[in-house]
Amino acid sequence: MKVLVVVDMQNDFIGGALGTKEAVAIVPKVVEKIRNFEGRVLFTRDTHKEDYLDTQEGKKLPVAHCIKGTEGWELHPEIEALRKEDALDKPTFGSTQLGCILKEMGGLESVTFVGLCTDICVISNAMIAKAFIPEVPVIVDASCCAGVTPQSHKNALEAMKMCQIICEE
Repeated sequence: MKVLVVVDMQNDFIGGALGTKEAVAIVPKVVEKIRNFEGRVLFTRDTHKEDYLDTQEGKKLPVAHCIKGTEGWELHPEIEALRKEDALDKPTFGSTQLGCILKEMGGLESVTFVGLCTDICVISNAMIAKAFIPEVPVIVDASCCAGVTPQSHKNALEAMKMCQIICEE
């Protein structure tokens, strides 16, 4: 079985509090990838509480975003319309729950990652997948990802390549 993991394609990362033009640009590509994917599709959501600014992350990135229940926390509407199972809400960059789910699946042919942000949550979750399922090819479709900046996107792809994650352009 092949798995596609759609990472944090949420309103706040696309056109909201932390949005970028690069994030907006990948939405149609991610929608197309989901529609044409033959396999299971999992979704993650960055999920914070009202006290976000008091957390360690909030102190280092003092921009309230993805507060559970807000419009910014929701998946982009075109992507939400394609979701068939519950999203994995994650309070941190990477989801060990995702790693456990992938490990329990067994018989995986590959796991492909798309989404936001390449240099934070995509790299974190791809590395977790590599740790939990080291013999399964972990792929990142770079054309369906965007970073905080174009340079940090490229840096993250290079770092993942060094960790034997396949980065497709």
